[in-house]
Amino acid sequence: MQKYRLMLGAGLALLSVLPASAATLFMGSYPDRLLVFEEGKGAVTGTIKLDTGLPTSMQLSDDGKRIYVTTITTSGIEVIDTATRKVINKFSLNDGTTRYRFWGGVPDPTGRYFYTVLSKFEKGIDRYTVSKPMYGVIDLKLQKVVRTAALEKEEERAGGRGGYKVSPDGKYLYSFGEKIVIVDLATLKVADRIDLAKPEGMGMENIGFGGTLDAVRSSGQLVALFNAADPYVHNKMFGMARFDLSTRQFDFTPIGPAPDAMAGLQVTPDGKHAYTVVTNGKLGNKRCEFWHMDMATNAVVDKAEFPCRSRFRLGMSIDGAKLYIYGASYDLEVYDARTLKHETTLDLGYDTTGAGMVAVE
Repeated sequence: MQKYRLMLGAGLALLSVLPASAATLFMGSYPDRLLVFEEGKGAVTGTIKLDTGLPTSMQLSDDGKRIYVTTITTSGIEVIDTATRKVINKFSLNDGTTRYRFWGGVPDPTGRYFYTVLSKFEKGIDRYTVSKPMYGVIDLKLQKVVRTAALEKEEERAGGRGGYKVSPDGKYLYSFGEKIVIVDLATLKVADRIDLAKPEGMGMENIGFGGTLDAVRSSGQLVALFNAADPYVHNKMFGMARFDLSTRQFDFTPIGPAPDAMAGLQVTPDGKHAYTVVTNGKLGNKRCEFWHMDMATNAVVDKAEFPCRSRFRLGMSIDGAKLYIYGASYDLEVYDARTLKHETTLDLGYDTTGAGMVAVE
C-alpha cells in the first residue's frame, strides 16, 4: 500500500494505468498464501492462508463462484469462495504411510468431484512403493481419493502434466497434450483419442496443445495455441486451435514459424483479440516479445519486445485492457494491451508462484 501512495504522490500517474474495472486478482505466493490484488487500487489488499501448503495450480469454476487450489506441500486441495474470500473446504490426501503427487486438475460441473492424474507413494517396512500415473477421482465432500485407474501405455509419457477440462454434461474428462485423450468418467477408461499427430485432411504432423489452457473463456469450448510441423520438411510452426467439448470438433489454423517457447494465451472478453508471449534464444541471447493476434483472421497484427525474466507468467485484466507479467518475483508489471507499452511496476510485497492468476469481478 505504501508503494501505491508513493505513486499517487507522483502526479496521480497511477490512476491512468489502472483498469477501469474493479476486478479482484488471486495469485499464489510462497510459502502458503493466495494474494488478493484489487485492480482498482493497484495493490494487494489481503491474503488467504492455505493450511495445506504451497499452491501449484488454481482452477475457477464455470460460474465464477469457487476457486479450486491444489497444493504440493501436503498434496492438498482447498476451495475458496470468491465472494467472501474464505476457504470453505480444505484437506490433505497424505497420511502417515501414503502420499500422493499430482499437478493440477479440474472439478466436475457439480463441484462434488475433482479429477486429476496422480501417483501414489506407499511406505513399507524397508522401501517406498511408487505407482505408475493413474487417473484419480477425488471426492471433495469425503475428502479422499475414491477411484483410480492406471493410465494406458500411450498416456504414461505425459505423466499427468497436461491440461484438463470436463465436458458440460460431466460425463467425460478431456486431457490435452500431444493427443486429446477422452476419458469416460463412469469407468475411467479411454473412450476415444483424437490423434493430433495425424489430423485428417490437415496436411500436418506433430501437433500439440500448449502447456496451459489459459484461453478458456466460454463454457464448453477451448481456444489455445498449438505447435505443429509439416510432414515433408518438418518446419515447425504455431497456430490457433479450437476444440468443442460437446461435439469434439477440432480445427486449427497455422499462423507462422514457431518460436522457441510461448507463454500461454489470453483472450479479451469480446473474443476479438488474443495475446501471448514468445521467447527466442537462451541466457544472454534471450528475447521476449508480446504478440497481439486478431482472432477473426488468426493473424499476428502487432509485436513488442519487453525485458525478459528467467521465469514468468502472462495475465490479463478482466476487461482486457491491461497485460500483466508476474511470477517468481515480488512485482507485477503492467502493460497497455492496445499499445503493448510498459506503464508501471507494482510492488506486491510477496514472492509469487507459478500457480497462475484468476480474475473475478
